Amino acid sequence: MTNLIFLLAQEAASASEPEGGLFDFNATLPLMALQILLLMVVLNLVFYTPVAKVLDERDEYIRKNLTEASETLAKAEAITKQYEQDLAQERRESQLIIASAQKEAQEIVAMEINQAQKDTEALVNEATQQLNTHTKRESFTSS
Repeated sequence: MTNLIFLLAQEAASASEPEGGLFDFNATLPLMALQILLLMVVLNLVFYTPVAKVLDERDEYIRKNLTEASETLAKAEAITKQYEQDLAQERRESQLIIASAQKEAQEIVAMEINQAQKDTEALVNEATQQLNTHTKRESFTSS
């Protein structure tokens, strides 16, 4: 019995539908095209526009951070260069101060040595004179 109902339904369906071949251009084609266009509009409003907005904001954020980072790096390089120049200048000045101090110290040592030599010569001369006078006195007193 069920087979009979199935056969009757199949005959009724085939009798009402004309056989058109591979493609059937009836009212379903424009309806499907309309559904696809409607789906595109809905997806554009609901999904693609917010996603594109988020991607644009992210791109802008990344570009802004990269720009700030490159500016900060340029400032850091300029400060480093200035620091190195200042450091080199201070080193040159300290070398000049050290050389000047060494020269002054050598001059002071040389003056002290000269003074000590003069004092020593004076003492030696005085001691020699005293010795000569003492020996002359002894030679006068003994004669």
